[in-house]
Amino acid sequence: MTRKIRMGMVGGGEGAFIGAVHRIAAAMDGQIELVCGAFSSNAEKSKRSGEALYLPAERCYGSYQDMMDSEAALPESERMDFVAIVTPNHLHYPVAEAALNAGFHVMSDKPATFNLDEALRLKTLVEKTGLLYGLTHTYTGYPLVKEARQRIARGDLGEIRKVVVEYPQGWLADHSNDDSKQASWRVDPSKSGISNCMGDIGVHAANLAEYVSGLKIHKICADLNATVAGRTLDDDGSVLLRFNNGARGVLMATQIAVGEENAIRIRVYGEKGGFDWRQEEPNTLVYRTLTEPAQLIRTGVAEMSPLTQANMRTPAGHPEGYLEAFANLYRNFASQVRARLEGSTPDEAALDLPGIADAVRGMSFIENVVAASAAEEKWRELPDY
Repeated sequence: MTRKIRMGMVGGGEGAFIGAVHRIAAAMDGQIELVCGAFSSNAEKSKRSGEALYLPAERCYGSYQDMMDSEAALPESERMDFVAIVTPNHLHYPVAEAALNAGFHVMSDKPATFNLDEALRLKTLVEKTGLLYGLTHTYTGYPLVKEARQRIARGDLGEIRKVVVEYPQGWLADHSNDDSKQASWRVDPSKSGISNCMGDIGVHAANLAEYVSGLKIHKICADLNATVAGRTLDDDGSVLLRFNNGARGVLMATQIAVGEENAIRIRVYGEKGGFDWRQEEPNTLVYRTLTEPAQLIRTGVAEMSPLTQANMRTPAGHPEGYLEAFANLYRNFASQVRARLEGSTPDEAALDLPGIADAVRGMSFIENVVAASAAEEKWRELPDY
């Protein structure tokens, strides 16, 4: 097949931060082209947004329903191959449902749905249609996150005993940003769901903890808080974790840590050593053992696993950051779509992408953390769907 993979987008119009990030990431490898979109629930704004991206007016749709119907009616040689969903949370499921029912693959921003019930229904629909579903848990796209996962899987740390993951931000430390386009829907339960902080960034931390360690969170004890007066949803939270191998963990996510930017960090400790990775210095993985000085594993310098190498883009000393990690997810998804169109089998690197199982676990984490925080009992068990 000698053409690019064709992408449509729902959401991500004028003033939307994450829509631009998705478009940059999708375009980075030259494998995907944006061909259509319903960029806003306001038809005029959607048209303006699409025309600003140099799309033909007839493919700048006024609603996602119109987009699915119109694209499905186009010849196979013209219609989109998949849709990227970059709307507020309450629209994730209905858009994904419409896309899958119309025969299109789906790449969605996280969290996957508005609630766990929708996530379970989405899982059933993905299985029924047999179509591809990807979820943009961005931090799994970093090369050294993948390297830590690979080294843990081969036993470098021995039996895992402790996982500490934190995600502090400071942008919601007061009400100054509450009316912004980025914050207004996140602090609104009708659009965000039952959680703001845990649903927005805590779910990233939980996904990262499971991805890197190779373990599953089994039980939780949580304390969430709406710190800033007048807020309904949490802007801060702490969670104690128990993993399926007996390891313990701590997860902290907060949006009221004054001065913090986007400081996600994970530390995994085993019986023989530990790994430490920080998103704000993504090219360094710290490796500690019982008897040797700490080692700095640097992207492009140390010998890396094939999976890590498949996701490295630049020579040593050139930082690989958020957009590159995001682009790795899109490249892997595009490779899966291409393999499907060609009737071939995608390689191992292409399959290393969060999918519907991560979608369900993420929503289960959010709902159970909120319930655990409100409950009288100390520990709450997460079902394994």
